[in-house]
Amino acid sequence: MKWRAFVLLLCIGASRASKAQEQSTLLPDAPRPQMGIIVGTVVDANNDPVPGASVSLNSPVFSDPRTIISSDNGFFEFKDLEPGNSYHVIISAEGFASWTSDEITLKPGQYVILTVSKLRIATELTQVNVGYSAAEVATEQVRIQEQQRIFGFIPNFYVQYDPNAAPLTTKLKVQLAAKVAFDPITLVGVGVFAAANQAGDRPNYTQGAKGYAERYGAVYADGFTDIMIGGAILPSLLHQDPRYFYQGTGTNKSRVFHALTSPFVCKGDNGRWQPNYSTVGGDLAASALSNAYYPPSNRGVGLFLSNFLIDTGQRAAANVAQEFILRRLTKIRNQR
Repeated sequence: MKWRAFVLLLCIGASRASKAQEQSTLLPDAPRPQMGIIVGTVVDANNDPVPGASVSLNSPVFSDPRTIISSDNGFFEFKDLEPGNSYHVIISAEGFASWTSDEITLKPGQYVILTVSKLRIATELTQVNVGYSAAEVATEQVRIQEQQRIFGFIPNFYVQYDPNAAPLTTKLKVQLAAKVAFDPITLVGVGVFAAANQAGDRPNYTQGAKGYAERYGAVYADGFTDIMIGGAILPSLLHQDPRYFYQGTGTNKSRVFHALTSPFVCKGDNGRWQPNYSTVGGDLAASALSNAYYPPSNRGVGLFLSNFLIDTGQRAAANVAQEFILRRLTKIRNQR
C-alpha cells in the first residue's frame, strides 16, 4: 500500500513538473505554410497526349530530382511543394526533344497548371554529330530507322522523322531496301497476301500448294522489284532520297497534302524538293516486269496499269497513315 502511494505521488509530481516545464519553455507553434502543387499535361505537335514521358522536378533544395511518369492521358502532378523555393520541370520522352520549363516560384497554397510546350520530334542526332562526316551521320540515322517497327514488330524503316536528315549514300540506299526485302516480317506478310490471292483465285494460277507457291512468288517479286528499283537503284542514279519525310506539324490539310504528294515529290540528295522520278519509275518498272511472270491470261496493259495504280495508291494511303496514326504506334527496338 505504501509502495503504491509512493508511486502515485511520484507520477503526480512528474506530471506537474512536466506541465510547468512545457508552459515555461514552449512557445505556440507557428502556422505551417500551405504547400503548393504543380500539374501539367505532356502533348506532342498534334496535341495528342504523350504517355510514359519522364517528368522530373528540380530544385536547389532537392538532393535528387523528383521524377514521375506521365499517365495514359499525359498528365503529371507534383504535390507538397514548399513555397518560396524555385523549381524547374524537365520532360523527356522517346523520339522527342527534351523540354525544360522556366523557373517556377510557388506562393503558399498555390496550384500551378503548367503550360507545357508541344514536344518536338527529336533532332539531336544531327546536332550531336557536328564535326562528323555526312556519311557517318547518315549511317547512324539509318541504324535508328532500321529499328523502327509498328507495334514493335512490323517494319517501318522508310520513314525519317528528322526533316534535316543527312542524304543517303548509295550503299545505305541498297542496305535499307535489302533490310525491308529480307525482313522476316516481310516474308510473313507476303505469305498472308498470297493466301488472300489464293482465296480470291487471282491471278489465274492453279489452286493447291503449287498455285500458292506461284502466288507467293508473284507477290514477293512485285514488292522486291519495286523496292529495289524505286528504293535503291533509281535513287542512287538520280541522287534522290527514297524515304518518306514525316511532317508532323502544320494544319491537317497541309499534312494530308504532303502525304498524298510524296509519291510524286521527293527530297533530292542536295536537300531540295523535286519530282519523284525514283518512286514513280520504280512503280512503273515493277508493274511492267509483272507481265514476265504472271499467267498469260492476266498479262497485258490492264495488269500493268492496275499494278501501277494499286502501288501508287497504297503508298499515298500509307503516307497519310504515317502522318496521323503510325507515328504513335512506331517503337524503336534495341536502341543503343
